[in-house]
Amino acid sequence: MADVDITPESAGWRYAGLWTAAFAGSHTFFTAADEAIVLPLSGSCTVRVGGQEFLLQGRLDVFAGATDFAYVPRDSMVTLTANGGLCRVAVPTARAEADLPFRYGARDGVPIEQRGAGSAARTVRNFCVPESFDTDRLLAVEVITPGGNWSSWPPHKHDENVGGTGGTGGTEGTEGGETAKEEIYYYEGGPAYQRVYSSAAGEIDVLREVVAGDVVLIPYGYHGPTMAMPGYDLYYLNVLAGADRGARRSMAFSDDPRHAWVRQTWVR
Repeated sequence: MADVDITPESAGWRYAGLWTAAFAGSHTFFTAADEAIVLPLSGSCTVRVGGQEFLLQGRLDVFAGATDFAYVPRDSMVTLTANGGLCRVAVPTARAEADLPFRYGARDGVPIEQRGAGSAARTVRNFCVPESFDTDRLLAVEVITPGGNWSSWPPHKHDENVGGTGGTGGTEGTEGGETAKEEIYYYEGGPAYQRVYSSAAGEIDVLREVVAGDVVLIPYGYHGPTMAMPGYDLYYLNVLAGADRGARRSMAFSDDPRHAWVRQTWVR
């Protein structure tokens, strides 16, 4: 599985990035202008910044449950050291302006949400949303979609700024308003299919088979469904960032009005 390396420059946008790495010894990087989260995909590692370090116990794999993680501020030299074998990490990033502290995020503090119903049921781990963890711009969640189910359904977008109360939790948030975001989907498991299509913000037409290690970039447009093939559970990591910062960070979205009615069928 090839490592991912996405920067705002390589993506052709302004804020969001993501890279992955696998290492059995140590791995060192500099955050430069970006804030970052070190998120174990499998295995365990110690994260060291200056004279401070955190042990991330990690997990067997992304389907085993939520993981602990570490937030790293901009302009930081970071050393990752694997504990007891190979460690694989994903590092979501966002171009930052604030200097927030290096800190630990506990797996027990990750809000777990069961979203949707029936063949649209999925599990969302809201580890880095406004209600659960403070950053400057960075937003990120993990989604587990059981084999045969659809997630990112109904299709939604966050590519323009529209008045409203903002969203809560997950890339599909609580409807009401919308904030413009760049978004990255990173997949494990599968195979699956990802759909992205045009909105008023721009033309885009994606229907792509995705497997472990694949990435889809979403600069604008409606995204969904994300379709897990029967027999193949799907994991994806969503990384989002936009102009809104600090207390104004929001996951607000707009459903495709043709399919918004589906959400009402989940109300019990």
